[in-house]
Amino acid sequence: MTRDISTMPFLDHLEELRWRIIWSLVGLVVGVGAAFGILLNINVIGWLERPIQPLLGGRRLVFTHPGDPFQIVLQASLILGILLALPAILYQFWTFVGPALHRHERRVAWGAVTGAVLLFTGGVSLGWFIVLPLALPWLLSFGAPALEPMITAGEYFSFAFSLVLAFGIAFELPVVLLGLATLGIVTPQFLSRYRRHAIVAAVIIGAFLTPGDLVWTTVAMAVPLYLLYELSIVLSYPVYRRRARRRSAA
Repeated sequence: MTRDISTMPFLDHLEELRWRIIWSLVGLVVGVGAAFGILLNINVIGWLERPIQPLLGGRRLVFTHPGDPFQIVLQASLILGILLALPAILYQFWTFVGPALHRHERRVAWGAVTGAVLLFTGGVSLGWFIVLPLALPWLLSFGAPALEPMITAGEYFSFAFSLVLAFGIAFELPVVLLGLATLGIVTPQFLSRYRRHAIVAAVIIGAFLTPGDLVWTTVAMAVPLYLLYELSIVLSYPVYRRRARRRSAA
């Protein structure tokens, strides 16, 4: 049975938090183990190498260490395991903080968590399915025809995972801005006044995080980032009005 943390002493809070962290870690271990078992029965490496396979001229990715294939599957299992364990982790988090929140705060918290998951998934999908196939030909064109690419599996998957995770993290921009608006640090008027700066920042971030073609891959990140910035402005207006009403009532 869940205890009401709003009436618990401080030490009991710490004990409750400790058990929530322990159960979250247990869920993570179970998720990673289940993901590892699933990926052992499918050709996950063959699926993950599809973006670069047409550029290898019929060759295969090579590995220089006996543990590289196992490490690749383990990295993929970790990512998939986090996704599988995410409902259990969010449940433990919600069980801890939920009783201390008001009803409207609970709705906002659920919306923020759902939005963060959807935005992260969208960013990862954009990076994997669009940006990575655009970046690889541009990168491999350097040095041709003087150099012959011999890509190792470990380096390729490290590059691919880093790229798609950068997109997933960058797409959390609306959640961050809404959190700042909820705390009263930024306002919709402030965000609207710095639209031009946001365009420049989106282009700089796109150029920094995408190693591919300076036009297509930068645009692929800069345009969605700026659109997410505009979405943040729209979503911050209700938060700003709600804060203004609470101040007036006080």
